[in-house]
Amino acid sequence: MQWQEVRNIYPDQYVLLEILNSHTEDSVQYVDEVALIKAIQDPVEATKELLKCRDSNIVYHTGQDKIAIEIRRTFFYRGR
Repeated sequence: MQWQEVRNIYPDQYVLLEILNSHTEDSVQYVDEVALIKAIQDPVEATKELLKCRDSNIVYHTGQDKIAIEIRRTFFYRGR
């Protein structure tokens, strides 16, 4: 399912999604295709679901035009 379809079906809501297809440009992952798991009405519940997300699941608000996730790199420094 495309993100625009999800936005049309569930306007101004949080949704729990599984990322099916995405691409990366610079340090941003742009999501192309998703599978809807469930819609979430309550922002507190959305936060709880977000904290439980693993692998390719995310919670996102349909008020956003596109799904863009900043990729942060963690640097590890070894001491002597």
